[in-house]
Amino acid sequence: MSKFLKPGKVVLVLAGCYTGCKAVIVKNIGDATSDGPYSHALVAGINHYPRKVTAAMGKKKTVKRSKIKSFVKVYNYNHLIPTRYSVDISLDKTVINKDIFRDPALKYKAQWEAKFKLKRGAKLARFFQKLWF
Repeated sequence: MSKFLKPGKVVLVLAGCYTGCKAVIVKNIGDATSDGPYSHALVAGINHYPRKVTAAMGKKKTVKRSKIKSFVKVYNYNHLIPTRYSVDISLDKTVINKDIFRDPALKYKAQWEAKFKLKRGAKLARFFQKLWF
């Protein structure tokens, strides 16, 4: 098990449809299990970031541009790059766990929980900045 990939660590996703997105580790599974013969982690992250808002924009446009979209997914450690940042977000582990992938309603609820918590986080100014490579 990796010592630095702990819950609350901000990581970058390297593979899949969320490549380049930032995520937070919710739970790490360090050893191989029946689900996968590799070390993996359950992550929650932001798929669509909020866009820039100016004072000249109307209320409707401001609300639309401030929306975010979240994701919850299990990733192999090889497909994650840890950053030096950690966040103190108390994600509800009864809602966000590995069992949510069996039922679409539970997955939707977990994504909503992740979106709500990530949006309300106080120290997430860096988390909402888009990466430029």
